[in-house]
Amino acid sequence: MEHQKSDEIAAFEAEKAVYSDFKVHVFSSSSELLERLHEKWSLVKKQPYPAMYSSVYGGIILDPAIMVIPIDDHMVHRGHGVFDTSIIYDGYLYELDVHLDRFLRSASKAKISSPFPRSTLRSILIQMTAVSKCKKGTLRFWLSAGPGNFLLSPAGCPTSAFYAVVIDDDFSQCKEGVKVITSTIPMKSPLFATTKNVNYLPNVLSVMEAEEKGAFASIWVDNEGYIAEGPNVNVAFITQDKELILPSFDKILSGCTALRLLQVAPKLVEQGQLKRVKIADLTVQEAKRAAEMMYVGSTLPLLPIVMWDEQSIGDGKVGELTMALSDLLWEDMVAGDGMQRVPVPYEKLAT
Repeated sequence: MEHQKSDEIAAFEAEKAVYSDFKVHVFSSSSELLERLHEKWSLVKKQPYPAMYSSVYGGIILDPAIMVIPIDDHMVHRGHGVFDTSIIYDGYLYELDVHLDRFLRSASKAKISSPFPRSTLRSILIQMTAVSKCKKGTLRFWLSAGPGNFLLSPAGCPTSAFYAVVIDDDFSQCKEGVKVITSTIPMKSPLFATTKNVNYLPNVLSVMEAEEKGAFASIWVDNEGYIAEGPNVNVAFITQDKELILPSFDKILSGCTALRLLQVAPKLVEQGQLKRVKIADLTVQEAKRAAEMMYVGSTLPLLPIVMWDEQSIGDGKVGELTMALSDLLWEDMVAGDGMQRVPVPYEKLAT
């Protein structure tokens, strides 16, 4: 017994010594803290976030050192927030209105009221993109229950919060095929899957699981055995009969790019390259017999999938129809007409 006590005392003294050797710095002022943050960002060769908007600050921020949100914001500690993303390409915002509409539908499901009307949110996003001077990247925006306390209920939050960030990102059309696996991480229930909310832990674990197995990402299958979606993308298939099929959106997020694909793909039907385009439930067995398979997402816009669970899709090569569809979407993003592309008034709002 005495020997055991002496061991415990020794362990305690050793632990105490470790902690006593570490001195926590206490910042004496906000200016000292800001100086430390500026030192950190001075080491970054290219600023990845040229602009941020915060309704808490009440304006656009150009200094990355203060692109922060309150720790007691309910989006941070309770995951009570929604978000969406629009593409910036060649000085245009692609499908801004489609993403903004889905954003507000997600907010409604999450019971978060916007601090501004839709028109103001849209204006803020366009102005911030213009001030950022970014011509190619992504525009990501959030609605949060807001800061106020650390409770579950947002009743103590004075108001909701709106945040947005321009991300400088040099993406390009995907032309190389990738490997995927069937995820063992449970997928979200329909309510949360169809709401683009900030709780992405299942998505993160799903991607990590795939990476650990040497794959790019994963495929979720619902509890009835039907194909659902990828971790942050939709998935589509071309059958041996040249049908383009996307899984039903009843239990998954209705991707804006996937919906746009359904709108432009009939051009290939008119040209005789595709037989038809449809939304349908697909079992794993049916899906793995597909001639071609692809992820569908904003910056891809299509990513060919050539192997699934170590089984080749079709001939194991990037499919011609996949790339034809990708070309349609890429052309739509780069030079399409209509309301899909919103011009950013860089010159008018130059700082």
